[in-house]
Amino acid sequence: MSLSTTIQKKILRLKGSKNILKINFFFHKIFGENLGNLGLNFSQKESRDKILQKIIDIKKYKSYLEIGCFNDDLFNKIKCQKKFGVDPYSGGTIRKTSDEYFKENIEKFDCIFIDGLHRYFQVKKDIENSLNCLNENGIILLHDCLPNNYYEQAIPRCQYNWNGDVWKAIIECRTKEDIDTFTINADFGLGVIMNRKNSKKLNLNINNFSKLKFSFYFNDYKKLMNVIEFEDLIEIIS
Repeated sequence: MSLSTTIQKKILRLKGSKNILKINFFFHKIFGENLGNLGLNFSQKESRDKILQKIIDIKKYKSYLEIGCFNDDLFNKIKCQKKFGVDPYSGGTIRKTSDEYFKENIEKFDCIFIDGLHRYFQVKKDIENSLNCLNENGIILLHDCLPNNYYEQAIPRCQYNWNGDVWKAIIECRTKEDIDTFTINADFGLGVIMNRKNSKKLNLNINNFSKLKFSFYFNDYKKLMNVIEFEDLIEIIS
């Protein structure tokens, strides 16, 4: 058994400990990809609530679904005729996991915001399920798509401010023929998915996106994530 495998197994036994983030950080410091920072600065960019509200207003959307509400920090700010919020722990209107909700859901939505479990496999499922209940001309947005450094996306999580590996799901979406995917340079990266022909398809020979290394993203993130400014998106959807 390798040293890294041994350490990982010991870390798993310590799940729930208040020191788990420190332990995980130590693990990543030794075995992770320490590439520095991309220099992303979102402090002067629009917040996700303002971006979402402007999209809803411009498109005259009537229905909104939020996956992952966490105390309703965003959910309470969004004004829309019909709102549903799904979270297994706090906030929203429905106390279920996203998988449980989508399994029973029969509603269709104009705008869906995904901010649940920030792990590739779960994000991928949330995207697929959201596409199945998205109205024609609807839009999906995802939070935390642009990590600034390795630690912000490291699995297992090693710090409080954490994007997870949502970026892998965005890159995979960029390879699909029938969905158009962008990433807004704002609020830690806001992924945008529209149910229409891909306008800028990525041609990648990758069988398993979960195995992508952070260096792959780090070296060419603007192209891979199709990064745009919010003003560009307004032109696209108007």
